[in-house]
Amino acid sequence: MMLRTFCLAVLTVAAVAVLPALSWADMVARVVSIHDGDRLTIRHDGRSETIHLKDVDCPELTQPFGKQAKHATAAYVGNRDVVVRGLSRDKQGRISAEVLLNDGRSLGRELLKEGLAWWKRSPSSDARLEVLEELARAGAKGLWSEPNPMPPWEWKEKSKVKRDLPPQR
Repeated sequence: MMLRTFCLAVLTVAAVAVLPALSWADMVARVVSIHDGDRLTIRHDGRSETIHLKDVDCPELTQPFGKQAKHATAAYVGNRDVVVRGLSRDKQGRISAEVLLNDGRSLGRELLKEGLAWWKRSPSSDARLEVLEELARAGAKGLWSEPNPMPPWEWKEKSKVKRDLPPQR
């Protein structure tokens, strides 16, 4: 236990030294499970929280490239310590944050580069992410290799409409 605490302390100090933009509100947490490409559970200070990646939206697991997004996320952060930056809660009570890899790269940015996520356009989102999405789109990477990829928010709405329809006779 003492070795783990020491390693976490070293990781935190190294992250702050390498990433001066880190604020005191940032924290080191262990990723304990991956639900899909943009949703994972972290453990910090004895508590577990499910968080959504900030500013990106991966395909649903039942969509094309949904399982690939989950596998990519697992490869990047599964059972690893990460830096969690900018935790916030939305109107629905969902928690979102930016997740940083050990080398300081953003998990959301990496998923965008690989064509495994859409940039969530909102007044608070980082508009530089649009460039990463456009580069993946131009390179036909991941979901952009499909002729008409459907964003997950449309996929969910379409699935909801199907569920709400009365059974056909």
